[in-house]
Amino acid sequence: QVQLVESGGGLVQPGGSLRLSCVASGTIFSINIMGWYRQAPGKQRELVASVTNGGIINYADSVKGRFTISRDNAKNTVYLQMNSLKPEDTAVYYCKYTSYDTYWGQGTQVTVSS
Repeated sequence: QVQLVESGGGLVQPGGSLRLSCVASGTIFSINIMGWYRQAPGKQRELVASVTNGGIINYADSVKGRFTISRDNAKNTVYLQMNSLKPEDTAVYYCKYTSYDTYWGQGTQVTVSS
């Protein structure tokens, strides 16, 4: 079992920044992928960014150049630095861990509004 705890969401004005964190605990395998997904009201959950334990990174086109994903393997933590936020970035952001199984965090709300 793996538990994921997200933090860092909140309300921010357009053009602002937020940093999300996700800490994984439990039975963590060295080979894994950690990532961030988001789900806006009435829409499907979508990939935002992911990073493998080896540092291979993938971004959604909509966030390239604005968001940066990183991870600290020693702390089993993945981060999402979000800059130049737009109202369309408003969503619940979920952390995902994939190894032999897949686990999701509980989600953290990000609201971009003036």
